[in-house]
Amino acid sequence: MIQFLKKTDRTLLEMHTGMLLFGLICQIVGAFITRNQVRYAESLWFGILFAVVGSIHMARTLDRALIDPSRTAKVLTGGYVLRYIAVAAIFIAISLTGVLNPLIVFLGYMSMKVTAYLQPLTHKFYNRLFHETDPVPQPLPEDEEGEREDISREEVSLPD
Repeated sequence: MIQFLKKTDRTLLEMHTGMLLFGLICQIVGAFITRNQVRYAESLWFGILFAVVGSIHMARTLDRALIDPSRTAKVLTGGYVLRYIAVAAIFIAISLTGVLNPLIVFLGYMSMKVTAYLQPLTHKFYNRLFHETDPVPQPLPEDEEGEREDISREEVSLPD
């Protein structure tokens, strides 16, 4: 199991762990304050599942955008617009049908945002689980005059 987790994208793994942790906390709190616990749970976990799918799409969009630097802006914008339309369509459908509670679905979808705040905790957790440490940042090399050497665009081969 640990080998499988090591092979997955570390950022997505940490995000999804944070989403699940947030979902469990919301589920426990909701158990005490809601009357219809089944509908609350369905709405919450649908929102979290929707956030997981959105985060996977976001990661794939970023990967595609970085392959061809000349199309980066177009690919990123297209991915953003597609996710925005999907969110709008899902929330419109949920609101019109009344099958789920749109506010609780939104709470679950916001787990993607909460994950950003939980990331230091999930990162430390997976470092311990995988017996890894983060690399220590090293200073840039200095030239004869004591100034740092900056890396030029030509050395990195970035587009202008």
